[in-house]
Amino acid sequence: MKSRMIAALFSALPLMLHAACPDYQAPLAAPPLPALEQQPFLKLHNSLLAERYQPWHMVHDVLVAEGQSARLVAKFDYDLVMHKDLEGERVQAWLFGSGMQEWESLGVHTTDSDGKIELELAPRPLGDYRVHLRVEGDGSSADGWLSVVEPGREAVLFDIDGTLTLSDGEAYADYAGVRRATPYEQAAQTVQAYRDKGYRILYLTARPYWVTRDGRDWLNEQGLPAWHYRTKMYGGFPTRRGTVAHKADYIRYLREEVGLNIVRAYGNAATDITAYAEAGLPKQETWIIGEHAGKEDTQALQGDYRQHLREVVAATPVAACRQEPAVAAMR
Repeated sequence: MKSRMIAALFSALPLMLHAACPDYQAPLAAPPLPALEQQPFLKLHNSLLAERYQPWHMVHDVLVAEGQSARLVAKFDYDLVMHKDLEGERVQAWLFGSGMQEWESLGVHTTDSDGKIELELAPRPLGDYRVHLRVEGDGSSADGWLSVVEPGREAVLFDIDGTLTLSDGEAYADYAGVRRATPYEQAAQTVQAYRDKGYRILYLTARPYWVTRDGRDWLNEQGLPAWHYRTKMYGGFPTRRGTVAHKADYIRYLREEVGLNIVRAYGNAATDITAYAEAGLPKQETWIIGEHAGKEDTQALQGDYRQHLREVVAATPVAACRQEPAVAAMR
């Protein structure tokens, strides 16, 4: 009965005929980058910074609609604890992804007083792209991801801490190197099942930006796609009000400006319930795990993902991009 209800619900979703599924392969199959002709740092204190501390750079992923330009922000700093900004240094930018045969240079950019650069990217064809940024002074680098989608693209959204991992605090233990965050049983298989069905995967977290490197590493360790991964744009620990605003605003952007069709969302906290509702996601497709499971008319995900994967995810139809056009047209 549950399987038939899920299939009936998804049959009412808008369709995209002949749409390509998310491209999780091309950005990872890039040819070697052109050799870096390493240049000295422009400022002596940055040279000393790079000698003494480990780089902790990150790039904010960007997701835009077909025909939209994109603004990509990256942050360059050193040291796990102090996060000393890399100011006034040159950074090379490169792009590779769907339909491309070689890396495209996006020029050389100079970090500002916060260690940031901003790239204004012209509209790109539909697909997924890896943006690789490397510091000319020492060759340290960071990757981010640009995704260009058509209206109606079906997606599934996940919080991470306490939703895919066992507790909210594990992100910071992970970051501090105390231990690696433990996933819920079958959580990774659940995400992978949606990917295999053709849904775009979204990770939306209230983590500060400086946990991004560890977050991507953790996703890679689980065998999961490392993008689209969205944190807060700034540092600092999350507050209830800030968390709700961050998540609700970004979901509204994805739905209203990009045109994503977020068919299901997962969380664990009261802030997730509030943010998803404020952004217009339906309670019947809001799945909550942990102590808030089933509260405020959400759907309860009990214990771990094993039963949910068997009964709910397995019964979910493949995304429109995975269907033959004739089959999709009959839905």
